[in-house]
Amino acid sequence: MLALIAGQGALPSYIAPHAGLIAELKGNAPNVPTDLTFRLEHLGSFITTLREKGATEVCFAGAVRRPTIDPNQIDAATRPLAKRLQATFTKGDDAALQTVLDIFEDAGLTIKGAHEAAPDLLPPTGVLTIEHPDTMARTNAKRANDALQIIGAADIGQGCVAANGQIIAVEAALGTDWMLQSLTDRIDGPGGLFYKAPKPGQDRRVDLPTIGPDTVKAVAAANLHGIAIEASGVMVLDLEATIAEANRLKRFLWVKD
Repeated sequence: MLALIAGQGALPSYIAPHAGLIAELKGNAPNVPTDLTFRLEHLGSFITTLREKGATEVCFAGAVRRPTIDPNQIDAATRPLAKRLQATFTKGDDAALQTVLDIFEDAGLTIKGAHEAAPDLLPPTGVLTIEHPDTMARTNAKRANDALQIIGAADIGQGCVAANGQIIAVEAALGTDWMLQSLTDRIDGPGGLFYKAPKPGQDRRVDLPTIGPDTVKAVAAANLHGIAIEASGVMVLDLEATIAEANRLKRFLWVKD
């Protein structure tokens, strides 16, 4: 049985139909009904409960804020994990996630990626819209990809914006929406693209980047010509609606091999 640990945002609703049990970390209520709520201080007990209920696989989907660990709340089953959990708060997102994944796997649970639970979230390769990237867009995509190799390796972000062969914005801790919104009053004029890809070497079973119809709207508001994403590396929420929105706004969506 697949257990979904649901965070915030739209993604959990696409995984929920495939899950036999849905849980949430306290303080991160998702937009889907849940069966269990747990605290990080009770992680050991929570994992035991999952196994007792028949879970063999776990999928993490949605944004989760790092909670503050209260040492006084740590229960007996979690005490052996306390040092490993505390260490995650001094690490970047990727390293922290990897520690959590290791804990679940050590307990005999298999980690399943959101794109594995719902394969339709990965779009086909190619240009999926009426609008197509021109020569400059292809130059921008290469420039953006090169930049993300550095940005991603530093565990900073999974997206950036390139225009006229230059990087003009980088996604960081404040996320994609904030970055794109910061470009709505550009001083350099229209043009460029938003590029999204996983971080180099990241565990693709969790935190695989996503886009959707709202991303297209934000790209248009930022006066960008389109979106390029890495094939098999970025999930598209409601692909049909995303393509339709891109066509309506005359933007391209390029799934780049």
